[in-house]
Amino acid sequence: MAEAIRLYGIIPLFATKIPNFSIEELTPEGYLAFDGPEGIVSSPWDWKVTCVQMGEFAYGKFLLGGKAAFATLEWYRELRAWRLSQAKYKPDSAGKKVLEQMAADGDITVKKVRELLGINKSKADALLMKLQMSCRVVTGDIQRVYRGPYLEYKGWQTATFCTPEALFDTSGIEEMLHLEHSISHSLETGHSPKESYRLLCGHIRTIVPDITDRELSHLLG
Repeated sequence: MAEAIRLYGIIPLFATKIPNFSIEELTPEGYLAFDGPEGIVSSPWDWKVTCVQMGEFAYGKFLLGGKAAFATLEWYRELRAWRLSQAKYKPDSAGKKVLEQMAADGDITVKKVRELLGINKSKADALLMKLQMSCRVVTGDIQRVYRGPYLEYKGWQTATFCTPEALFDTSGIEEMLHLEHSISHSLETGHSPKESYRLLCGHIRTIVPDITDRELSHLLG
């Protein structure tokens, strides 16, 4: 799965209306069921935990209006440059408050957002999704949750969120990665937002040659 993310650069986790462009569609059919032999969890839903914990990829709801996706730093940079230029993704007062709290604590959970703003879970999820779409927030970590008298894992997971700057501050992690996958700390592209968008479109067309301009616009926001 990690190799697929590196190869594609930016890719949704689950299948969308754009065919043959998701981790789900790259996964052998036998691994798409949530429970494997003897109840062992073996699916992209679970594998994503390890991919997030590698610290090498951005993961969050940042494609197609809020669908879960992975991106390498190279292509996340370009997406971020494009998104930060758009007025519709500027955080409102609630979003700014979440970002300020995140800056103070280093990360944040959905529960903390609810407590901070006095809102329900669905509104907290929607707010965090909007911040992920703006490329101001990514998933920092995911932990498996074990429940019941036998501490069973049935796919329950809990996530923390952080800024891209915090995620890719990789001091000490680069030496653990293969040299060819070593990453830079900088999130600056050196491109204009429009150039970043053009590069993203060109890259995605190498993966999905038949994608339309309209589909690209919806994909990249």
